[in-house]
Amino acid sequence: MSGRFSRSLALARASWAVVRADKELLWLPVLSVCSLLLILGSLAVPFVALRGLSPQDAVETGAGSWLGALLFYVLAYFVVIFFNAALVGAAMIRMDGGRPTLGDGLRIAWGRAGRIFGYACIAATVGLLLRALEGRVGWVGRIVVKLIGVGWALATFLVVPVLVTRDVGPVEAVKESASLLRETWGENIIGGAGLSLAFAVAYFLLVAGCVAGIVLAARAGLPLLVGAVVLAGTVVVLVLAALHATMQGVYSAALYRYATQPAAPAAGFSPELMQQAFRSPD
Repeated sequence: MSGRFSRSLALARASWAVVRADKELLWLPVLSVCSLLLILGSLAVPFVALRGLSPQDAVETGAGSWLGALLFYVLAYFVVIFFNAALVGAAMIRMDGGRPTLGDGLRIAWGRAGRIFGYACIAATVGLLLRALEGRVGWVGRIVVKLIGVGWALATFLVVPVLVTRDVGPVEAVKESASLLRETWGENIIGGAGLSLAFAVAYFLLVAGCVAGIVLAARAGLPLLVGAVVLAGTVVVLVLAALHATMQGVYSAALYRYATQPAAPAAGFSPELMQQAFRSPD
């Protein structure tokens, strides 16, 4: 277990090195969030219009509401997966010794848009079904549904790298990701949890600092300073979120690379790390 943990930390540090070398990749999560906001804004008007319907009309549009929710889920998943694929593709170029640009990643993702859309439909359907089940069962059932969701997330953690590097469809990509889970479950869980924990600490310290700054500014009667603290905190949160998403994407690319090509050289990752990343315990 300690060996897996140390290797996962090494993988995370190597992922950070890739991000430092290609800071342009940080724009991909930003573009993803901006696209999601555009989708959300475009659906806000019909949502407000639906709220003004009479009860009878609302009943009649029940099926339409579910279809609308599914459409939103599909679009949202497509956007997130598309930019994640761009990030993974760019990371793969870096590991091959190249110097990827933002355009390189976007071209890779665009070339696989059909597969990405297919997987977005699968992921959106699963996500919507799990959410619907969670709202219809008791607290024990909700725990079970959440565990199913965690299992699905782990099993599909490497779907995007598979879609980027292999000429397979979304169903085959899910199957391959699930099969790779047997080899990478330790690095998958520990590495992902380690990144999340590190950023959770950063978020906590940031929020604590902002709250302290707001309280002090309010007591001093400086409303402009309160606004400045809130604005600065928001900007830092967005930067941290972009960094977290970028490192998570690079980590998934590295994890897939190690699982499929453990001895292949990769820029930014030491040969020793690659050789021992998935060595079976003695």
